Amino acid sequence: MSAITVRRPVEFEDRLQRYLFERAEEARAVRVGEKEVSEQAEIVRRYDDLFSRAQLEALREAEESATGEERERCFRLRKTCEGGLVSAELAEREDELENRVLAERVVFHGEEMPLRNAQARLAVLPEYRDREELGRIQAEATARFNDDTLALIRSGEDLSAEYSGIPDPVERHEDEKGISLSDLSSALQAASNDSAASFRALRERWFERLLGPGRDAVPSSYHTAYMRRLSPLEATYTKERATEVCLETLGELGLDLRAAANIKLDLDDRPQKAPRACVIASDPPRVVHLITRAQGGLHDYQAFLHEAGHALHYGRCDPSLPYTFRRIARDHALTEIYSYICEAISREPGWHARYFGLADQQALENAQGTVFLEALLFRRYEAKLRFELGFWSRFRDDGGTPEGYEEFLTEATGIRYRRDAYLSDMDAGFYSADYLRAWIRSAQLRRHLIQTVGEDWWRKPETGELLAQLFREGTRPTSEEIATRLGFDPLDTRPLLGEVVV
Repeated sequence: MSAITVRRPVEFEDRLQRYLFERAEEARAVRVGEKEVSEQAEIVRRYDDLFSRAQLEALREAEESATGEERERCFRLRKTCEGGLVSAELAEREDELENRVLAERVVFHGEEMPLRNAQARLAVLPEYRDREELGRIQAEATARFNDDTLALIRSGEDLSAEYSGIPDPVERHEDEKGISLSDLSSALQAASNDSAASFRALRERWFERLLGPGRDAVPSSYHTAYMRRLSPLEATYTKERATEVCLETLGELGLDLRAAANIKLDLDDRPQKAPRACVIASDPPRVVHLITRAQGGLHDYQAFLHEAGHALHYGRCDPSLPYTFRRIARDHALTEIYSYICEAISREPGWHARYFGLADQQALENAQGTVFLEALLFRRYEAKLRFELGFWSRFRDDGGTPEGYEEFLTEATGIRYRRDAYLSDMDAGFYSADYLRAWIRSAQLRRHLIQTVGEDWWRKPETGELLAQLFREGTRPTSEEIATRLGFDPLDTRPLLGEVVV
């Protein structure tokens, strides 16, 4: 048996950079459909010298003896080491499950297709009853993986509790994020309650417009992707113009993606490509991937702008920063601020008029459609956070149950959610909380931009200059620090309410 290697923080960080690059590139290849088999376990084996209990303890000791930014850097490296130890033990099981999902096929109207392709198809099927049928087929196929998914979650939770020394999962995530999840949830639930009447009016108007009079009284979640496209407006927001319009929009801010060779665009449509757009920051700022799968409709534009915010954040960070502050954050709440503020451009009536030649009244109406979608997603994620807090609060007692998932989400949105979708809809690490913090923060940032740049902030280079300054800081600040700089309390939801209430 070879001797265990224990590295100083800077040495650990250097090897970690190579490890995370390889894992990110492997994840990218699988996600975009270039590979049909995930080989993450092989990468973990190649770096089996990187993660050990001795290394974790050495990083903990370095953190305790450090101060200021170096202490924060060591904290993030220690948490990454904890995650690496968990991955080392679970990577083969995760690969096996991922590969079974990739291999899963479903049959719809006599056509066999990959499960991922069925999920993407739901966004473009024009007939309500066809979406109901395919939605049920893909949901049942997805739910067949629940037992194995839950077994992995349980194993990961046991390991995370052991390595972190914090057995309670909610407390552990609060320690990592540096916030109170219950305080966040309470503030957001109050905002959701305050916007309920406005949302009901929006919902009825846009359900009628998007789903038609033949819809069910409470439509199923199978129609969400179709609605997010604002599909009846597809002729205005064509798939062919999405990249051109979004690049020009960002260019007006002085954020030129065309000139950014380090930000690599993958816009192709492949059968096994995941339908959900994303950014994979393999080695920021040197290698950043922006991945979308356009299907027509306004959501193509929103998804591109959203992911561009991430890509610009990672791709324009200061290359002289330590790797930890270019790649590793306490959570995802910081980078989501920048994705949300870029996506918020699509809610400006002037943007619809400028790029699509719409009369002012039509531009206003279409922009209100995007406000409906924003309010819908906000309410969905607020309910998800409440469910996940309950899920993890009782996890040590019941091992993970769907109690509250269907009820909370259906009540909050007016859309019916399946009880057995609770695992496929749950991202790791309380990502729902990160999205919601970013919703609050991006609304605060937009309010700040209106006050300092003007109502047309969305097409002014001054906005790009302010964002570029924030991008240079990489992942170093927290979302709450950004709130303080903008002059807001981190839980001040008033700007957010102003954006989701019409």
